[in-house]
Amino acid sequence: MARPYHPGPKPFVFAVGDGNDQQVSVGDPQEAYVAFSAFFRDRDSDTYTINDEASGQSLVLMPGKGVISRIQDADQPRSEYLRVDRGNRYLPSAMLFFENGYAGLDRFGQWFADLADLDASPETRGAARAATFTTEAAAIEEVARIWADSGCVDPSDRYYVFFDSHGVDDDRADRAELLKLIEFLGIERVDAPAEAAASGGEVWVRTDPRLDAEFVRWS
Repeated sequence: MARPYHPGPKPFVFAVGDGNDQQVSVGDPQEAYVAFSAFFRDRDSDTYTINDEASGQSLVLMPGKGVISRIQDADQPRSEYLRVDRGNRYLPSAMLFFENGYAGLDRFGQWFADLADLDASPETRGAARAATFTTEAAAIEEVARIWADSGCVDPSDRYYVFFDSHGVDDDRADRAELLKLIEFLGIERVDAPAEAAASGGEVWVRTDPRLDAEFVRWS
């Protein structure tokens, strides 16, 4: 849920490291997003930073490295990193940050505490991420996150389809994570039905009552 803006303008600072920081004062997340989109598109930089100084939180977009970082300097300092596989992911991450800060990006992808972890293969990153979920509830929520990005329910209502219409080279880290999670949860993976127009990158599993309720929350 998005955090409500307090009455009055909210300040942010946009920077690319050249000393020409842009300070903005906005009334809502959409206004902040419009301002940052213009800032992002008007500059050619390897790094873009959004600072919310009031909360001690920052978002760092690093197109030069294919990475996003989120930073929380308040009570318990924390930094996490996300590998970006599509260029159109940067601005949506900014919108989530404007809406709900650091926590707004919880569901955006596979976050790691160590930047070096991002150098591993997508399959290794996915397996490592899956290993961090040690309870059924947490694993189900993560499966729902993956499904919400590109999943659908087969018209027969017997199967969930993950990575709908995606190729085998897409979403490799999420796919590796998903396969470990459904194994952990004891969810049965099946081959795509012969009549399905499958692209080769989908993962088909049988529907499961445990997932039904969680998928509704994410729809």
